[in-house]
Amino acid sequence: MTSRGRVALVAVGVGVGIFVLFLGTIWVLMVTVSEDGLPTSGAKVAVVEIEGVIVDGTAAIRELREHADNSSIKAVILRVNSPGGVVAPTQEIFAAIQRARKAGKPVVATLGAVAASGGYYVAAAADRIYANPGTLTGSIGVVMQMANIEGLLKKVGVEYVVVKAGSYKDVGSFARTMSPEERKMLQALLDDVYSQFVDAVAEGRGLERREVLAFAEGRIYSGQQALALKMVDEMGGFEDAVEAAGKLANISGRPRLVYPKKRFSFKDLLQNRLGLPGAGPLLPAFSGIRTPLYLMQ
Repeated sequence: MTSRGRVALVAVGVGVGIFVLFLGTIWVLMVTVSEDGLPTSGAKVAVVEIEGVIVDGTAAIRELREHADNSSIKAVILRVNSPGGVVAPTQEIFAAIQRARKAGKPVVATLGAVAASGGYYVAAAADRIYANPGTLTGSIGVVMQMANIEGLLKKVGVEYVVVKAGSYKDVGSFARTMSPEERKMLQALLDDVYSQFVDAVAEGRGLERREVLAFAEGRIYSGQQALALKMVDEMGGFEDAVEAAGKLANISGRPRLVYPKKRFSFKDLLQNRLGLPGAGPLLPAFSGIRTPLYLMQ
């Protein structure tokens, strides 16, 4: 082999080595990321974020399960900034928090700008709840909203035809007035889910059911008002929750925080580093159930 060939072979080897090292570095950063963006080790406290309307709890449930199974995670901080959401996913997150606690991981909830209805529901599963004095919380209730445009359809000459099997199959139809029987049926449904909400708050907060019913009227409370009602434990923000989580987990000093995993994307990297414009969100079309139950502010 000529000297030029050997040089070329060495250059290729060095290039491959650098590429493998680059991929390895990215992998480490993807596995565990701390608050300063660097890999962490030793005793850690994980942060699980409940942000926006709760429609799908899959991500939060997966994170809570992983943290419960990870021996290096000593506690969990639940950062809630949500006006509520759909009932079933909210209840799934509530149950996932309970499982994490049973696995020996203390959970401290910190309420952001809004933690109302379903947002408060999930927080009630935590060991302790911190709220800012101006946090909007509470709104314990259930709502189902439907429109009735029967009069409008008649004005424009549209006849809405329904073929069904099952007398309640088209309950909530926007093309006709709801019958008394249908309203009674839906009210019974909402009353049952509301009762589940009250029971969950009573269980999570260690209160009597009658105590919860006294403030579970759908009202919105400030964090300061919520403290007086025993809906939260203390006034404080995220840093206070970090300190509390560390103490509950017997961690000396400030805990090292682990945030949700970030998926690496060359597209995002280029856009962030080079300032390239994004394509914008793709909005999915929803179909099927017309009137989901919401735990909303």
